[in-house]
Amino acid sequence: MSLPAIQQQIQHELNSIPGTFALAFINPDNPKQQLLINAKEVFHAASTMKTPVMIEVYRQSSQGKFSLQDSILVKNEFKSIVDGSLYSMNIKDDSGEGLYKMIGKTMTIEALVYDMITYSSNLATNILIDKVGAKNVMITMKALGANDIQVLRGVEDSKAYQQGLNNTTTAYDLMLIFQKMALHQLVNAEVDQAMINVLLEQKFNEIIPAALPKSVKVAHKTGSITGVQHDTGIVYLPDGRKYVLVLLSKNLQDSKQGIAILSKVSGIIYRYMIQK
Repeated sequence: MSLPAIQQQIQHELNSIPGTFALAFINPDNPKQQLLINAKEVFHAASTMKTPVMIEVYRQSSQGKFSLQDSILVKNEFKSIVDGSLYSMNIKDDSGEGLYKMIGKTMTIEALVYDMITYSSNLATNILIDKVGAKNVMITMKALGANDIQVLRGVEDSKAYQQGLNNTTTAYDLMLIFQKMALHQLVNAEVDQAMINVLLEQKFNEIIPAALPKSVKVAHKTGSITGVQHDTGIVYLPDGRKYVLVLLSKNLQDSKQGIAILSKVSGIIYRYMIQK
């Protein structure tokens, strides 16, 4: 099937349930092989913002500002970007519950990155944002050409949320950073591969990998809040080829329905790639 036919098929699936969707697909080794649907639409980033945070951690580490093996205190006290008032994370709202047992102790920066990406730990995310600075994450994203990725704050900053100060993204910009990662053009080949290796350990696999054979490896990061389900990453085919896929959604009335449709769309893209 051709890409226009694939687009029609995907659009039909996305139209079948209530919600707003975006898709960005590209073959990094053949950029003409690309499909964009609502790719510039702005979405709440949810946990997809954790990939830009990881990129900034690895970038600063590669510049010698710190080592990934350095120890860092696990704390649960953060400042709101609105007025500097203190807030804490709630273990009940966090998927990385195990880290809360480490509060008051130290962990390596590398271990915190692993928890932030693979278990989507909000606590690890906020500790790392305190370390590298949200503004620095944004400067790096803009330097990469990802102008619409906004990492303004840590997670669960309710005062900022109430004022509409949210982390946002587009499918296009996430595609851009994963494309550069896949081509080892973010920091350098060794560092980029180290980040890919972390993403390959992802524990939440209900969307992009769900409809794919086990022999297909996916280096990816999900994101979900009420009415929102995202998955973004690099898909590695057994024959050595790869592609980048970003699936975003918002205004979902039924999250399970949304996950099922996005997983189906991932399967459509996979079948398109293996027909070549």
